[in-house]
Amino acid sequence: MDLTRRSFVKSIGLAFGTSMAYGLATQSSTLAFADDLDWRLVNTEEFTNICCYCSGGCGTIVSVQDNELINLEGDSDHPINQGGLCAKGASMFQLRNVITEETREVIHNPNRKTHPLVRRPGASEWEQLSWDQAILEIARHVKETRDATFVEQDENGVTVNRTEAIASLGGSQQNCEEDYLILKTMRSLGVVALDNQARV
Repeated sequence: MDLTRRSFVKSIGLAFGTSMAYGLATQSSTLAFADDLDWRLVNTEEFTNICCYCSGGCGTIVSVQDNELINLEGDSDHPINQGGLCAKGASMFQLRNVITEETREVIHNPNRKTHPLVRRPGASEWEQLSWDQAILEIARHVKETRDATFVEQDENGVTVNRTEAIASLGGSQQNCEEDYLILKTMRSLGVVALDNQARV
């Protein structure tokens, strides 16, 4: 087949006209379909969030319906992950919900811990605590440890005011203000072993 300039321009015009006709046809059907809102998820809210696993700070979109988590996916507008999630981030849905193998039904994760647990010295079972009791017990242990190991002066007589029996390991998703407060709190206790998971 001989392709002349004239036949080439005709074929380009035909392809353009066909694509325009298809675009207009699909646009009109889409607009007609958009008027019918029955297809949309009713009472569903979406919230943006940050993945809790590492220091990457990937963005997520969390969908909630009737106060229940129904979906979790990567946020395509987030500058870090641009909608993608690693295997751990993609499995965050299972922190709260799991899908049963038999019925493929979404249920609350039966293994999720929702209360503080403690295993007392010598005990073999975990004991459930209230949040207030857990905070009081942690504060008591910190105070007792600090009092027992606090050093005011080193062997040269230099004032050091420190304890080497307590360490602080920060989380990966704390912002600068939270890190500042954690650092000030730990320094006021005399803690010198400070690190953050985001650095590791």
